[in-house]
Amino acid sequence: MGIIVANFFISLDGVVESPDQWHFPYFDDEMGAAVGAGMQRATGFLMGRKLYDEWSAYWTTTDQDQDFAAFINNADKYVVSNTLEKADWNNTTVLSGDVAAARLREIKEQTDGAIQMSGSATTVRWLLANGLLDELNLLVHPIVVGHGQRLFEDTPTHKLKLVTSETFKTGVLNLSYVPDAG
Repeated sequence: MGIIVANFFISLDGVVESPDQWHFPYFDDEMGAAVGAGMQRATGFLMGRKLYDEWSAYWTTTDQDQDFAAFINNADKYVVSNTLEKADWNNTTVLSGDVAAARLREIKEQTDGAIQMSGSATTVRWLLANGLLDELNLLVHPIVVGHGQRLFEDTPTHKLKLVTSETFKTGVLNLSYVPDAG
């Protein structure tokens, strides 16, 4: 059975929006290795509508990072959206309506490996509410952004258990959590 793993670049004050504006000064070989290790586990990719729109436009046309572009363009992709009617990006399945959670459970059962996510805070909150998130990986950056969408805004309580932690030379914390049923 597969698992769903969410990955975020996050600031100390919980901001996950627009990491391109604050994340890159902290990106180094250590972080690259951690991100790469997560991608090696990936058998598919899950996203919300907004990330789908951004990434499908970018990764199908870019000359940048050809290794990741080849991976994401050919990987199975699942989009949780009630507004996207048709997905033109190769190997994309739209999950919508009342059946989205049930369909995602079926996909997990049929998958051998990790269905990865990068970003999509709204989708992660939905996954937690539906008992579908298996792992939450946070790369906590030593910066207070002060504005922007936070990962857990207006979210019910969800207990998590820390399973691994590592501190990078840049001061970034690499934290991995799983839902805590206790």
